[in-house]
Formats: sequence, C-alpha cells, structure tokens
Amino acid sequence: MKKKITITVVSVFVLLVLSTFSAGWFMLDYALKPAPDSGDIARRYGLMFDEYPYMRHWVDSMRHAKALRDTFVVMPDGCRHHAVYARGRNAAGRTALLVHGYKDSYVGMLPIAKIYADMGYNIMLPDLHAHGLSGGADIRMGWKDRMDVMRWIGVADSLFADSTGRPRMVVHGVSMGAATVMNVSGEQLPPSVKCFVEDCGYTSVWDEFSHQLADQFGLPDFPVLYAASLLCKLRYGWTFGEASPVSQLAKNETPMLYIHGSSDDYVPSPMVFPLYNANPVHLSSGGVYRHFNPIWITPGCAHAKSFHDYPKEYAERVSAFVGEFVK
Repeated sequence: MKKKITITVVSVFVLLVLSTFSAGWFMLDYALKPAPDSGDIARRYGLMFDEYPYMRHWVDSMRHAKALRDTFVVMPDGCRHHAVYARGRNAAGRTALLVHGYKDSYVGMLPIAKIYADMGYNIMLPDLHAHGLSGGADIRMGWKDRMDVMRWIGVADSLFADSTGRPRMVVHGVSMGAATVMNVSGEQLPPSVKCFVEDCGYTSVWDEFSHQLADQFGLPDFPVLYAASLLCKLRYGWTFGEASPVSQLAKNETPMLYIHGSSDDYVPSPMVFPLYNANPVHLSSGGVYRHFNPIWITPGCAHAKSFHDYPKEYAERVSAFVGEFVK
C-alpha cells in the first residue's frame, strides 16, 4: 500500500513538473519566436503607408535621391545585422539612432525618423536581432539587443562624424525599442551619446511577461513564468528578471525623455513611474531639466500610439528636449 502511494505521489509530481516545463516551453516559443513575415519589408512599408499616408511622398523622395541606404554589420555572435541610414542636411555630426519595437522592423520607426530628418539630423535605423533583414532565430526583448545597439552607435559615430570629429547623438526607441534604449543607458557609453528618448518601454521582461500571462491566459507567475525564465537561461543565456531596464536606469548618467500613453494596457501606463524614479539623472543633474518636464503622459493613447495621436506635439516635445543636449 505504501509503495502504491509513493508511486502515485511521485507520478503526480513528475506529471506536474513536466506539465509546468511544457507550458514554460510553449510560453518561451510564443513570446520569443520571430514573426513569420518579419523580413517582408514591402508589406511593412504598405502597413506604414496605410497608417501614415503622408510618409509615401517622403519615402519616395528619399529613394529617388538615393538618400536611404542599407548597411550590414556582423555582430560578435556571428549574426549579420541590417540597418538603413540617411545623411542629414547640415547635420554637423548630429545623429538620431532609432530603435523599433516587438516584431517590427526599421520601417516602423520611419515616421519618427522623419522628425529628426526634418531637423537636419543624420538618421540610422537598425533592425534588431531576428527582425526585419537582420539574422537570428530568437527575439531578445531588448536585453542582448543593448549590445547590438552599442555596436550600431559605433557605426553611426564613424559614418556621421563631422569635420571636428565630434559626433553628437540621441538614441530613441519605442516599446521593446524603448526597453532596449533604457538597457543601453546603463552601459559605458561613448561621449557621442548626449540623450535618450524612451516611448512606452517596460520595467523588466519579467514584469511585462507577468502582465501578459495574466492578461491573455489568466495565469499567475508561478509556476509557468519561473519555468519559462529558467528555460530561457538554458536556451538563450539570460533570464526574464535580469533583463531589467529599471535596473539599468539606476546606472544611467545621461538625460532621458519618458513618453507613455495613459490608456496603454499592453505595457501598462504605470510602468513609466518606476522607470522615471529609478533614473538618478533628474535628481542629480543640477537643473538639467530646467526648461521642460522630462515625462509626458499622452492622454487617451494606447500602446505606441503617442506619435500617431499627437504628431505635432510629439515632434515639438522631442525637438525641444533633444535640442537642449544635441547642440
């Protein structure tokens, strides 16, 4: 009898463990598998033109002038990554590096890139790992991507240095791109990086996946999220908890503008406040933000819709902020 009970208990335990890790594996693939149409750039342009019709003329004029150019670099892991860039009119070393969001590509950042192009800036728009025309088989949620963006910063510095050899740069990201930008901010930055703009980024991958797990599947963190994070460590070399923009911001020494929609339920709006509060810059900068509020909550905006809903004010706020530091 005792033997039967022991066998039953062990069997149930094994089944629970297997079920948990099966669910964790499903979640990992569900979250980190690239979009099947990620490299269909023509379709991406079509979607962007549908949402921003005025962009068609701008893109056509840039193409006609052969201003939008492709470039590729090989990352340290051997993966070939892609970006597009354009030189600005009288840019004098001023550059905007723009980072797209989850399962998007560089195309999704072109409307915001136009803000900087209209200001005369050079622009560079990389495709993150496993997005657009960049290689890779796994989405990295802005964590390992931070080192790839550091590489692109170096490429941009080389491409766009002015005659004095002093490039000056803003790094601007939306959604997962914003998380990437915040992760970059905690690294040892080259002197060219003068400021950041983060638009609707999350506090950590753990927090974002916890929210999605509850919102989409009605499940608590334990045990599935723990299993998925462990599997991510074994498979990809990082955990959901360590992929933490809020922790990276604690090491940041560079000014940052925070933008978040008040009705964002994909990356919940309240996430912006611990991100802002984690950053010591606004506390120790000696009045570096004296001319403007570095946090903008856009009324009624859903996820990544702040520019779409408030294009004029978005451009004005970004221009005022960036103009303060990229001189």
